[in-house]
Order: sequence, then C-alpha cells, then structure tokens
Amino acid sequence: MIRFPKTHRLHKAEEFSSVIRFRCSIGGELLQVFAKPNGLLHSRLGLIVAGKIERLAVNRNRVKRVLREVFRACQEDMAGLDLVMRLRCRASDRSPVQLADEARRLMIQLQQCRE
Repeated sequence: MIRFPKTHRLHKAEEFSSVIRFRCSIGGELLQVFAKPNGLLHSRLGLIVAGKIERLAVNRNRVKRVLREVFRACQEDMAGLDLVMRLRCRASDRSPVQLADEARRLMIQLQQCRE
C-alpha cells in the first residue's frame, strides 16, 4: 500500500477552518465535502469523522481509510485543491463501496472550485 504523505494532509485547525469558510462545498447523503484552491501542485486532504456520529473507533478508522483511498485514486484530478471531508451520518451500517462511490462523485463535482 502506498503511504499517505504528510505533505498531502491538512494538519492545523486554521487550515480546516479556511477551507470550510471558503464556502465551496457539496453534500451527499453520507458526506459533505469542502474545497479551496491551495496554490500548490498537489492536493491536500482533511477528514472530520466525529465521535458523536461514529461511536466506535474501529468504525471511525474504517471510514477514514476508505476516504483516504478514494483521495489517493483521484489525486491527479484534484491537484491544486485543499479538501475537507466531513461525515454527516453513520456509515458503519452501509457498505464501504457506497461511501467510496459517494466520495468519488462529490470530489468530481467539486473540481469547479479551482477558479
């Protein structure tokens, strides 16, 4: 498995906040995805999976793994964007394929935020 390098992650709360405040977002049944141009040659990802939504750490980590894998697969298409993905409702009772499909669909729709 390919590593998810630190240069492709959002770390600080101010980075998350700036992406969310940029107000370029789209939501689905399970996820809400925010995007903001970052001026870099690569994209960066931040994940918000609240403990109030997914109680068990095992489920939270599974959701994060699925979302990171989708991000890795779509990374070339998303170059120059910071993305924050927020889980809206429990995903543990759904299949990982449903979560991945929705994440892919939302990321493709957010490519218009580059302008």
